[in-house]
Amino acid sequence: MRGSSALISSVGGWVMMADRLCFEGKTALAPMVRVGTLPMRLLALDYGADIVYCEELIDIKMAQCERVVNDVLETVDFVAPDERVMFRTCGKEKSRVVFQMGTADPERALTVAKLVENDVAAVDVNMGCPKEYSTKGGMGSALLSDPEKIEAILSTLVNGISKPVTCKIRILPTLEDTVNLVKRIEKTGVAAIAVHGRMKEERPRHPVHCDYIQAVAESVSIPVIANGGSSDMVKTFEDIETFRVATGASSVMIARAAMWNPSVFRQQGALSVEQVMEEYIKYAVRYENNPFNTKYCLCQMLRDRVESPFGKRLHAAQTSEEICEVFGLTDFYMKTNAELEARKAARQTNGDQSENPELDDDVITMPVRFERRDYPPQITPKMYLLEWTRKEKLDQPVYETEQRTQDRAFQSTVIVSEKTYRSTLWEKSKKFAEQAAAIVCLRTLGLPEGRLGEENSGLVNKRKRDDNKCAPLNDNESATRKRHISEPPQEEEEKCRTKVVNGDCGQTTGEH
Repeated sequence: MRGSSALISSVGGWVMMADRLCFEGKTALAPMVRVGTLPMRLLALDYGADIVYCEELIDIKMAQCERVVNDVLETVDFVAPDERVMFRTCGKEKSRVVFQMGTADPERALTVAKLVENDVAAVDVNMGCPKEYSTKGGMGSALLSDPEKIEAILSTLVNGISKPVTCKIRILPTLEDTVNLVKRIEKTGVAAIAVHGRMKEERPRHPVHCDYIQAVAESVSIPVIANGGSSDMVKTFEDIETFRVATGASSVMIARAAMWNPSVFRQQGALSVEQVMEEYIKYAVRYENNPFNTKYCLCQMLRDRVESPFGKRLHAAQTSEEICEVFGLTDFYMKTNAELEARKAARQTNGDQSENPELDDDVITMPVRFERRDYPPQITPKMYLLEWTRKEKLDQPVYETEQRTQDRAFQSTVIVSEKTYRSTLWEKSKKFAEQAAAIVCLRTLGLPEGRLGEENSGLVNKRKRDDNKCAPLNDNESATRKRHISEPPQEEEEKCRTKVVNGDCGQTTGEH
């Protein structure tokens, strides 16, 4: 992908346009587990990196994710069924972020690539990670001994998505084997190949084999990205070009040197680690990064100072607010948090609550989705609906759930007072589908649902306040009372359990 013409060529049935990511003459942030999350990627771009790779994400986990537009953070989130955000990206990096996956299955790799391709600049396959969590599933460097599978995965991706496909490998025991492998990889149509100049048995303490990378660069016509120079060669921005020349590569990918101080990409010279950490924290707070991930990355930057009094204070921090307190950024945290909360409140006021219910074959429907982040911990719409039916002395809500066979998505209906309610949107889990049905019922009836910022309804929360006014309870009574507050009792919850129905034939497939 060199040049700037409007139409370059056609590969695998896809037309390659000039705005596709170019891998020639670039510096890149390498994919690093637990490091390559959104704050680090954005910081690397700020300091001068041309391309940033996300951490390796496993195909099986990503295939279960749902793409969610996060209007509050202005991000696109890929959310797992357990509500964890597996991958978060934003518009600032869209044209320069490469999604790296761990995979050993062509079709599953394609499923994930199609899920993310509209939100990233390219898709990369990890073929170099020597860690057991990757290799035990046949992924990472385990693929190096199976060139047929490499070809199948890369060819499937190249022919299946519109974005560039790349891969990252380690060198093989012999120069000849390494060159032969990359020639086979080139024939799949990949846009570039990153080469870590160490064998899979070698570690950072071993010298990088620049001669292997140079041989690879001379043997193929696609861009080669040199990687593995952080210990031996790359300490400063100027060292990046020295490493590129020594390897004869088109571009350079930096891992640990950037992890220790991402301002290594800065042409004017690196900044102090203290200044870099503060800028990192600001991105972490702005994009609600997991505080334990934030702390991990900051500790990598501290390096040998992690056992200092300052490092121990950081290590003791458990929340983003506490991390900010360690760095004297409490005011920044409070201001940013207030801005985000204001956005959430505005979204709740002007968002999907304005949808009007419609009647579809005696079922009242609305296009709503359950967003866990919109509700306090241990508070859900199902709880509010159950409390309301108790208050009105009605039968408890009854839920029925369908599952589509083609994508295993769920859709639930809830029957309350002989009326049926359903969301027209399908969810990734049965629990979320039931919550969405409860939301439709509550909104149709004009009832509160427990969202953050919602005026106190006197349903669930009133029971908590009344319990707090009671005389002290013994341990058993206290445990029982708390269970009634936070969730329906087990006996009553059993009545709410429903059968999951096959979405195509209507047959019962099991009880949940």
